[in-house]
Amino acid sequence: MAPRRDNRASSNPTKSYKKTLKNWLRNNLKWDQGISLLTDPKKLPVIAGLLILLEIVVNALVIENVRYTEIDWVAYMQEVEGVLNGTLDYSKLKGDTGPLVYPAGFVYIFTILYYVTGRGTQIKLAQYFFAALYIILLILVFRIYARSKKVPPYVLILTCCTSYRIHSICILRLFNDPVAMVLLFASINAFIDNRWYLGSILYSLAVSVKMNILLFSPALLIAYLTNLGFIKTVIHLFICGVIQLLLGLPFLLVNPVAYIMGAFNLGRIFEFKWTVNWRFLPEDIFVNLYFHITLLALHLMVLAYFTPNWITYMKSYAKLKYVQKGIEHQMTKNTKVDMSTVSQLFIFPLFAANFIGIAFSRSLHYQFYIWYFHTLPYIVWCTHYETVTKIIILGIIELCWNTYPSTIFSSASLHLCHLALLYGLYRNKVKSTKVE
Repeated sequence: MAPRRDNRASSNPTKSYKKTLKNWLRNNLKWDQGISLLTDPKKLPVIAGLLILLEIVVNALVIENVRYTEIDWVAYMQEVEGVLNGTLDYSKLKGDTGPLVYPAGFVYIFTILYYVTGRGTQIKLAQYFFAALYIILLILVFRIYARSKKVPPYVLILTCCTSYRIHSICILRLFNDPVAMVLLFASINAFIDNRWYLGSILYSLAVSVKMNILLFSPALLIAYLTNLGFIKTVIHLFICGVIQLLLGLPFLLVNPVAYIMGAFNLGRIFEFKWTVNWRFLPEDIFVNLYFHITLLALHLMVLAYFTPNWITYMKSYAKLKYVQKGIEHQMTKNTKVDMSTVSQLFIFPLFAANFIGIAFSRSLHYQFYIWYFHTLPYIVWCTHYETVTKIIILGIIELCWNTYPSTIFSSASLHLCHLALLYGLYRNKVKSTKVE
């Protein structure tokens, strides 16, 4: 009698191989999908949601466990208290760190905080307010990056959510700069949503908190002219101006010169001991008027050089927006417009204009890092450099801003990174010009 055959031992080798291959492909496909969450800009909304949740936890842990350091908060409260006591002459409004040098929007916002925090005494409550503000800022920033689909998610993980200095500025130092940047990024979101009036209102409110927001204005003016035309541009500039006038009216009626010179002082001399970017210069050169004039001239020259390119970008943005709306009837109904590309055409000039202003700034203080921190990944990814070089540039910039006090080496390194990015933007301009 023949022995019984073991069916398990005699299984089909081909079938077994196919099963093994199928399992291998399944496992590798999952791995690929996991990798794509970090590398595919289209997957940013998923990563952004996780990062926001993580940031909420991290911010709470920082507030509860890291010691608060007083720098300007008490001075802010003193300046606001002077207004509440009836002093509307800007030349007489002062705090421990010096005179009030911010526009009227700052006064109103920090007046609210003055009352909410028990005349500025409840520091932890103020920290939680700024933590919430920081979360809103991240949401607005991530929304812009998600719309543009320019930067891989892992870059934003490495930069936007890991910076010690930015967390310090927002929740450990309570500076007014994050307030201005929240309003600025809210305005950019409104603009790319085609809500121009809301965008103009938010932009003017941002300027009313801190004057650095004007660094975006050259590109924004181009956006107005190319998208709205001359008449509507005048209307929007009028809206921005009226908001500044209404907010500053109580102070303008008392001493207009003091208000304008105090809130919008373009000639203010910064203290050398706080500079992050010019430490390698002798102090007598740093405070020299001709040095400031030279920086201003270079700033204007570089803006003028890039302006034609930005006009082309904004004109293309306006045209593609119309195509997307179906206004240009000569386009077929099947024509598809990549809205991420459309958003990039609008975002790039704004971020680049601000970066150029910072690169030629007379002085950068530590809290000024937030002026361009969240735009840096975008700027870097608009250059021709290899990925490793891009990450190294971002890393060196972060190290420079975390070096306290600044040194000759850190400030020189910061300028080298800025020059590298300016060269990258130059190469970007040359390449786009050739394509045209």
